[in-house]
Amino acid sequence: MSPIILSILISNLALGVIIVATSYHWFLAWIGLELNTLAIIPMLAKQHHPRATEAATKYFIIQATASSIILLSSIINAWHTGTWDITQLTTPPTPTLLTIALAMKLGLAPMHFWLPEVMQGISTPTALILTTWQKLPPMSLLYLTAHQLPATTMLLLATLSILIGGWSGLNQTQLRKIMAFSSIAHLGWMFTISTISHELLLFTLTVYLLMTTSMFMTLIFSTTKTTKDLGMLWTTSPVLSTATMITLMALGGLPPLTGFIPKWFILQELTTNQLTPMAATIAITSLLSLMFYMRLTYITTLTISPNTTNLLMKWRFKPTKMTNPSPLITPMLFLLPITPLILI
Repeated sequence: MSPIILSILISNLALGVIIVATSYHWFLAWIGLELNTLAIIPMLAKQHHPRATEAATKYFIIQATASSIILLSSIINAWHTGTWDITQLTTPPTPTLLTIALAMKLGLAPMHFWLPEVMQGISTPTALILTTWQKLPPMSLLYLTAHQLPATTMLLLATLSILIGGWSGLNQTQLRKIMAFSSIAHLGWMFTISTISHELLLFTLTVYLLMTTSMFMTLIFSTTKTTKDLGMLWTTSPVLSTATMITLMALGGLPPLTGFIPKWFILQELTTNQLTPMAATIAITSLLSLMFYMRLTYITTLTISPNTTNLLMKWRFKPTKMTNPSPLITPMLFLLPITPLILI
């Protein structure tokens, strides 16, 4: 793809997010969502491969359907209230329709089936954009409207997403699909806390973006696509293999690392608000996600040389652009000491 065309598409991606995040009018928010969707379609299909074309088509259909539902809900609300303000959702069908549309755009269960297939059909850098930047427009709408959405429906979707995100990732060998199910599980945690605390929602989203970007930068740097490639990561860089182990454990939410902080805060907030059964449920179901993260951790570091391995050596292609992921992986270690500052 031409650098000029790529820069135009990336600029439109940024513009779409900015329009959605700064608008209080439903029509402007819809325009931002459509601009964001149309800008990423050529990036999804740029490989000129049937899988990439299929992924781009699936993504377009899902996003267009979700945007149509958002527009429908806003029209119904404007018909009854006479206002297009995003924060004024008083008509009964509108909050439910908006919740379904946001869940579809984010890829929450049970509307999650498109996300792993789309992730598998596109390149790793585009998958990075899909799991990080493309989550910002719907999360902006969720941030603005969470206090008016049906809490029971959101908690049900969140629990289902954490369960399916962990369960479905157990039998995967493709790392992009594993990261897709990881995204589903993390978004379930965000949906859970969005009904209670906006500050924790933003904090959890920030930590998720940091950890996911760190992991994808490692995959891009080492041209790793499957668990077999991950087992041979030490041949590319033993130091990067150790850093990948830390990132995977942070994604799993183990206590010494950064990924534990938002989960700890969310469970604490749920318990404070008399939602102890919900806290216990999502804590138990998150163990499924931890299971496949620990499996990847074992494959990454506990099979390195001089231990014997049953895996075949992969072809090592020298990356054309040497990108050092260390600056992104380092915060996985050093964010925990600032936890008291977050609580103030």
